Amino acid sequence: MNVVLSIAGSDTSAGAGIQQDLKTMTAFGHYGATVITAITSQNTMGVQGVMPLPDDVVTSQIHSVLDDLDVKAIKIGQIPNAEVAHAIAHSLDEHFHATHTRIPIVYDPVMISTSGKRLMTADSISTIQSELFPLCTLITPNIPEAEHLTGRRLLCKDDIMDAGKLLVARFGTNILIKGGHAEGDTMTDILFTADGEYEEYHTQKVETKNLHGTGCTLSSAIACKLAEGTALSQSVQEAKDFVTKAIIGGKDLCIGHGNGPLWNF
Repeated sequence: MNVVLSIAGSDTSAGAGIQQDLKTMTAFGHYGATVITAITSQNTMGVQGVMPLPDDVVTSQIHSVLDDLDVKAIKIGQIPNAEVAHAIAHSLDEHFHATHTRIPIVYDPVMISTSGKRLMTADSISTIQSELFPLCTLITPNIPEAEHLTGRRLLCKDDIMDAGKLLVARFGTNILIKGGHAEGDTMTDILFTADGEYEEYHTQKVETKNLHGTGCTLSSAIACKLAEGTALSQSVQEAKDFVTKAIIGGKDLCIGHGNGPLWNF
């Protein structure tokens, strides 16, 4: 059994964040460990409040896990401010240097909730880009997040291709731009690799209002496959297959009155 660590925020409705990451890791047969970065008050209707944890508490949690558990992969989600971003980057970099190992890291840069609530302060973005991105194996922005990172509108596939190449060149890591916000019945995610290649993944859109936690699920699933030693492109494909099944499994669930969760099992 592999240990996979989630560094993310807590979701009271358990459809996203730490809670959904744990469900995903369990579904893959792995042991999930957690570092909580923020406590959110949220439900299927939206996010009502966010309380960031102090950076020293985040640092302490990371050391507690990495000093004892043999973590095979890390998923990072919500980072509420620059102080927490620095704490995460410094703690991970310190661990890598001390152990002379690198653990695969999948970072889902959660900037804005589906309901439009900003989950990351503006000054966090520069800290994340300069300190955390260089440590990551894969960064998984959706189209709005990729627009934030590039400062460009992504209105068509050519825009997305240009954005992916720009982000790879800027940060020297692999980038998966998720196409769930695009129009049409087919959703296309594009993986841009650090060696200059790209691969497209096409999925038929499932008609449902229950899509809460989709990004968390995908990034956690990719981390699980990387923990198993699966190649990156295959990890993305198997994770996308898992998410599609989870969306279909949860499309008729009636949990809450708004954007409901997926069903991982």
